[in-house]
Amino acid sequence: MSDQRRGLLLGVAAYAMWGLFPLYWPLLRPSGAVEILAHRMVWSLLVMGALVLVLRRREALRAVVRDRRTMLLLTLAAATITSNWGTYIYGVNSDRVVETSLGYFINPLVTVALGVVVLGERLRPLQWAALGIGTLAVLVLSVDYGRPPVIALVLAFSFGTYGLAKKAANTGAIESLTVETAIVAPFALGYLLWLGSAGEAHFTSEGAGHVALLAASGAVTAIPLLCFGGAATRVPMTTLGLLQYLAPVIQFVLGVTLLGEHMPLGRWIGFTLVWLALAVFTAEALRHRRRELALAAHASAA
Repeated sequence: MSDQRRGLLLGVAAYAMWGLFPLYWPLLRPSGAVEILAHRMVWSLLVMGALVLVLRRREALRAVVRDRRTMLLLTLAAATITSNWGTYIYGVNSDRVVETSLGYFINPLVTVALGVVVLGERLRPLQWAALGIGTLAVLVLSVDYGRPPVIALVLAFSFGTYGLAKKAANTGAIESLTVETAIVAPFALGYLLWLGSAGEAHFTSEGAGHVALLAASGAVTAIPLLCFGGAATRVPMTTLGLLQYLAPVIQFVLGVTLLGEHMPLGRWIGFTLVWLALAVFTAEALRHRRRELALAAHASAA
């Protein structure tokens, strides 16, 4: 199997698992969003530490830690994924799953925009059109909500920046995620200890099932992020943008059907514009890819 194909499969697995997250986080109530976030950080570090030992990646981890540039990039990744995790948990547990799905619908466009601004990638006319339609969609949804869709925008920009930092770091998925969780876990553990001393923690007060669910947040968090990390270093940013459609589609369907969230006309119009932008972007990307393959085949034949 080629490296790029492996990256594609890892990306599909990551986004499918993320799409099902709205079914998991409400199970952790009555723990609040910040408490859940802190548990995610601590348990994820334990899972990653175990993987480093079992897979014998200690030397590779030391190499990452010794590289100052890589550590700076992974610190940025740790900060952005922490804000993304916390915002997402808050959105889902506040019954705003549809708005969280909007964040991940917008995210592919943000990813491409970051590729232009930061990496100097050039967009073709239809790609610019897709970004313009996406911007219009955000304006329409802001009018419908009576405010900017803050949760969606934070999710889109934080995860887009996270993907960019991971790609620039170009580090193994296990090593990078171990470093990221090691950076934030001490703060999380300190918060949990303070919460417990104040008598406001829910870790042991809701029974063994609640303890198990909170502890499982480490594996639930680490597995898709490992898949994403493996994909981010193997496929182009534009391919990541295409893969990102899967998670918000699953989330949106869950929000509208199983979770019964209200969708007024203005919201449908805004989402339709988002989907139109993604359709234009996808069609253009596929057409460009076919053109490139045709030119490559012609060149090799000549």
